[in-house]
Amino acid sequence: MKLTRSLSRLAPALAAAAFIGLATPVATLAQTNAPATGAAPATAAPAAAPAAPAAAKPAPPATPACAAAVAAVPETDKYAAVAAVPAVLTNCTPSGGDTAWMLTSVALVLMMTIPGLGLFYGGMVRKKNVGDTVMTSFAITCVVTVVYAIVTYSMAFTSGTPFVGGLSRAFLQGILSDINNGGIGNPNPLAPTIPETVYMCFQMTFAIITPALIAGAYAERMKFSAMLWFMGLWAIFVYAPVAHWLWGPDGIFNSSNDAAWVKVLDFAGGTVVHINAGVAGLVAAIMLGKRHDTGPGHNMVLTFIGASLLWVGWFGFNAGSAVSAGVQAGMAMTVTQIATAVASLTWMFVEWAHRGKPTVIGIASGAVAGLVAITPASGFVGPIGAMAIGVACGVGCYWGATGLKHMFGYDDALDCFGVHGVGGMIGAFLTGVFAVQQYGGTAGLLEGNPGQVVNQCIGIITVIVYDAIVTIIILSIIKAVIGLRVSEEIERDGLDLALHGEVVH
Repeated sequence: MKLTRSLSRLAPALAAAAFIGLATPVATLAQTNAPATGAAPATAAPAAAPAAPAAAKPAPPATPACAAAVAAVPETDKYAAVAAVPAVLTNCTPSGGDTAWMLTSVALVLMMTIPGLGLFYGGMVRKKNVGDTVMTSFAITCVVTVVYAIVTYSMAFTSGTPFVGGLSRAFLQGILSDINNGGIGNPNPLAPTIPETVYMCFQMTFAIITPALIAGAYAERMKFSAMLWFMGLWAIFVYAPVAHWLWGPDGIFNSSNDAAWVKVLDFAGGTVVHINAGVAGLVAAIMLGKRHDTGPGHNMVLTFIGASLLWVGWFGFNAGSAVSAGVQAGMAMTVTQIATAVASLTWMFVEWAHRGKPTVIGIASGAVAGLVAITPASGFVGPIGAMAIGVACGVGCYWGATGLKHMFGYDDALDCFGVHGVGGMIGAFLTGVFAVQQYGGTAGLLEGNPGQVVNQCIGIITVIVYDAIVTIIILSIIKAVIGLRVSEEIERDGLDLALHGEVVH
């Protein structure tokens, strides 16, 4: 077969990359002075008071920089985000550096959806559907923001059960900051050195882009009204529980939760965001059926601009997930850049060998694939692991967007599942292989911990099954009540004019 012959030309390069990744000694990957994930930076006693020794008992692993300001605060107070949280997590003075970095990250991640994803998807659809495509990204941003403020932030990021959080932050009640008392506020225990408002906004941008990614699968054929209902319900019943499982303070898969059933590594959303979105997109594409007619994207330059904005914004996505301006954020940024570049080149060379020409859409899609795959691993792996992940997802996502889609015959219009679903699975799995103890606090397979690969697989499979079932239920209800798909006439004429009364000239 032509594809087999073409890929065989790349075999030496791929084998060399794999050999480098497998042969690299642990000592060259780790920085012996790097803190483990979740652990506080080494906070020695202030130089001005050398005679005051540290307390006899060891500091808790998540002691924030503001601990000195709250030494006298009771174990709990009426503003505590979670009952019985340690005193150091309530009424803290935020770190200015951490807060500044996280404010920047909020803006970067929001830029990924509007305008980044809107332009990326908008350039790949036909001209008659561009308005509906960019409108979808914008409308999802608005809908999810409101739903998130009302209920999903509380469901995802406060304590409740191992499966879903409580309602202590419904309508964002209790998010306070005593400006008149030196800026004292009450952070979420998951991010103790920044104001809870900033942490809430940061996580909101993740909740926004996840359903926006799904839209790529059903582009050019879903009713706008059905889309709004689908995105709102999916954010509540799928995104919020899954985010709680992996990131919530008492989540069943949260690797920082000592009581977690299975400790799954997901630094910035490979499972919560990308696998979640990819599977939902696949289900939606199958339930809506194929488009009646298709054609090439109308403007590759829009896709190029969108991909570039996604790449830049992803530094906030991954490095921002350290929730601090420190060593782990720096490594997350480094491996994000490396994996993205490697994946772009890999996709380009595979496409070149397979189809005879490298394309703008191809190299841009390869970049997004690399960004997706490094997302769960970004706080846990080093540069060599990032290179291996880049090669793996460049090949795997190209196949997912071409061979896999054609094999099963579903119409994943803009390759939501092929890139985000497949790339998320590759990245989540390989996180368990290449995780480095000194970088993220958890060893992977190459450092003698094969159990982490098993944990990653459990997380992947559980999210796939739950997401698919609940998405089918939501779409089935919407289909029965208002319908999912536009008429064949509207699809032929274009969604822009029929649904929005606007056209691109």
